[in-house]
Amino acid sequence: MNLAAELDRRAWVLQVMGLPVSVHLRGPLVRTDPVAERVERVFTELREIDAVFSTYRPESVLGRLGGRRPDPATAAPVVREVVELCELARLRTDGWFDADRLPLPAGGTGFDPSGLVKGWAVERAARWLADLPDHDRCLNAGGDVLLWTAPGRPAWRVGVEDPGRPERLLDVLERERGAVATSGTSRRGAHIVDPRAGRPAEAVRSVTVVGPDLLWADVYATAAVARGADALDWLATLDGYAGPLVDAAGRVRATPNWPGTRPAAQTRAG
Repeated sequence: MNLAAELDRRAWVLQVMGLPVSVHLRGPLVRTDPVAERVERVFTELREIDAVFSTYRPESVLGRLGGRRPDPATAAPVVREVVELCELARLRTDGWFDADRLPLPAGGTGFDPSGLVKGWAVERAARWLADLPDHDRCLNAGGDVLLWTAPGRPAWRVGVEDPGRPERLLDVLERERGAVATSGTSRRGAHIVDPRAGRPAEAVRSVTVVGPDLLWADVYATAAVARGADALDWLATLDGYAGPLVDAAGRVRATPNWPGTRPAAQTRAG
């Protein structure tokens, strides 16, 4: 029996934080009002976070600061948390994720925590669904995915996009819980900056990172693209995280602990 086919499934999709965000649920009550209200709270929290941290909205907290780092001593608790996490991310990535030295929409460089906020926001908003123990959940924010499956249920299947040919998949993951995050150039061009050189990072097309936490999977994927083609050795040292890297020539390599269906040996993306 295909248990996944036996479970009722429902999806909600909304444009939030400048990208499509979808919530997928499997379980007995997905078509009830109480579950729909929980999902709406997820989207409401994401809107509220965007109103604080968007660098594209001049009326947001960060928009009013114009690229200056918020002062943790006077900032609201939620802003102080993100500032502190950005500093921790800088330390954990040896400076390859540096929210203080990024291009701003209005020009120049300054503080932009967007590379951390998306994963952090999805994990934070997902708490509205945490007391639905009989429901499997998958939250997808522009390709960064957070998963949770009840014991004994089928795993979610997550495709890893080929950056050279977006209609094709490099690999397929089967994951019961955890996170999958991808950073690269295929959708937005070379938008990730090498913080040491001060210019766009172009040696890597994409990096996908799988691990227990979406915040850190997203940060590590961004840092790996900034770091360049030798980032795979660094990724392999991260406890609990794994991933494939596609370099500028289209070569694909993965860390030894990559859990995908294809081996970690070198292949070519085309």
